Amino acid sequence: MEEQPACLAQGGPNCLEEFAVMTSALSVFGQSDDWDHMNGWGGGWMWLWGLAMMILFVVLLVWLIRSSVSPGGPGPATRDPADRAREILAERYAKGELSTEEYRERISELQ
Repeated sequence: MEEQPACLAQGGPNCLEEFAVMTSALSVFGQSDDWDHMNGWGGGWMWLWGLAMMILFVVLLVWLIRSSVSPGGPGPATRDPADRAREILAERYAKGELSTEEYRERISELQ
């Protein structure tokens, strides 16, 4: 139990005020070195948590902006499948796999 000041035993007009000042001074200066309640760490890992939350926020923001600008997402523009078929026919004709008649017939079917 805390030691009471002498004025409490004698009772004086400023006794309660003096006691309040003394107890508040003890509560401020009387604590140990580990006043931060984390044994010296002082929330040292909290900066990492804050950094992770900021990075997550930026990634979320970028994702939202990208998805709103291009709803289809990034990727090649859609092409007509007939264009790719014409390319394949041209390659086969160039390799000699198709005769001129076969090439012209198949191209006309694609159109």
